[in-house]
Amino acid sequence: MTKDQIFEFFRRLAEDNPSPQTELEYGNAYQLLVAVTLSAQATDVGVNKATRALFAKVATPQQMVDLGEEGLKAHIKTIGLFNSKARNVIALSRILVDEHGGEVPDTRDALTRLPGVGRKTANVVLNCWFGQETFAVDTHIFRVGNRTGMAKGKTPEAVEAKLEKRVPQPFRRDSHHWMILHGRYVCKARTPECWRCTVVDLCSYRKKVLHDPRGGKHSD
Repeated sequence: MTKDQIFEFFRRLAEDNPSPQTELEYGNAYQLLVAVTLSAQATDVGVNKATRALFAKVATPQQMVDLGEEGLKAHIKTIGLFNSKARNVIALSRILVDEHGGEVPDTRDALTRLPGVGRKTANVVLNCWFGQETFAVDTHIFRVGNRTGMAKGKTPEAVEAKLEKRVPQPFRRDSHHWMILHGRYVCKARTPECWRCTVVDLCSYRKKVLHDPRGGKHSD
């Protein structure tokens, strides 16, 4: 994709959804950090179901420490890898209390030092809460970046680096939201729904599905 095509790609997505948001539910920076940590290899819908009751009780790291690992497991047992996630959330909560005054830090280095917090999780928190221009590459963004030709790379880090270089203003802050939502609902993993894609003419994918398979599949 050319610079002009990338600009037009985000311009159209922004026109359709001017204020994109994460679909995770949270009330403060700490709850966002916990929700994103829990969302690894899980759906946002599943995480939200588990955290609604949890977040009604727990809004601070100290409250999470007080709840304890077993108490947390009871809330998140429907989420994949809940045992290790519970250990990490309790551990990172203790660190926030002991080393950060109960506050979520606003730097990637500090966030990635927390147990269970990788670069993607840190980028989501920095973007959604602190308004920083970060590119949190999940499976959807990895797919959309490679499939469209906007940011090709064999690893999430490589795709992130390409996006960092290629995404223009004024779209940088919200670009990862548009790409996630586009990948989740239109540019799907198994069958991209190109027949209803607003940016189909900008995309370099060679196997575009231009008609709804339910009405007879046809590719160009």
